[in-house]
Amino acid sequence: MKKERIIGILGGMGPEATIDLFQKIVRLTPAKQDQEHLKIIIFNNPKIPDRTKAILHDGENPLPELVKTAQGLEKTGADFIIMPCNTAHYFHQEIQKKVSIPILNMIKEAALYIHHTLPLIKKVGLFATQGTYQAGLYQSYLSELEIETLIPPETAQQQIMNIIYGVKAGHDLGSLNREAIALAELEIKRGAQAIIAGCTEIPLVLKDGEILVPVIDPTLILAKRAVEKATK
Repeated sequence: MKKERIIGILGGMGPEATIDLFQKIVRLTPAKQDQEHLKIIIFNNPKIPDRTKAILHDGENPLPELVKTAQGLEKTGADFIIMPCNTAHYFHQEIQKKVSIPILNMIKEAALYIHHTLPLIKKVGLFATQGTYQAGLYQSYLSELEIETLIPPETAQQQIMNIIYGVKAGHDLGSLNREAIALAELEIKRGAQAIIAGCTEIPLVLKDGEILVPVIDPTLILAKRAVEKATK
């Protein structure tokens, strides 16, 4: 009998995104009864300092809390870790050095998904935090695959940040959805052949099928990859 691996979710950035990832894993697991679902350890740590403020404005360093949370998951029995926060992947390598279990890289997985599944797409719009833009997280992986990343103008970046923090604050998702769609339509006019929902709050307000081009959901891609790794 094969041994299933235990998934560790390094969560809390924010809690809604953590719930979203957990739900996606549950829905993607081919289970017909409770006992066929996967073991998942969730460390929901909302006390991890803001990643964008740390990258852009010399804010409090989130790395110590990220490492502590990852180590907590390892000690509790997780076989590998996933992080439902794009901007936190700026610290991915440093966290990985402090634990002996693998941490899947959501951004790398999303880039490979586009490359293999949507090979005709060569220009993508990116909806993310300003920290993710500044760190060049998606740009570095996508450029290696000869995919151009369109970064929205500064005014649109600020609107996207407002949407992200609106989700975190529990604002009305309907109005945030309308804002996200309007911004996506502007990116399509600029040449985007797809939109990456590159902050884990964005898939909560912008879903595939709502605009004329594909919406790439890295959280969904990560969930699929986690289920594969846990079961194979």
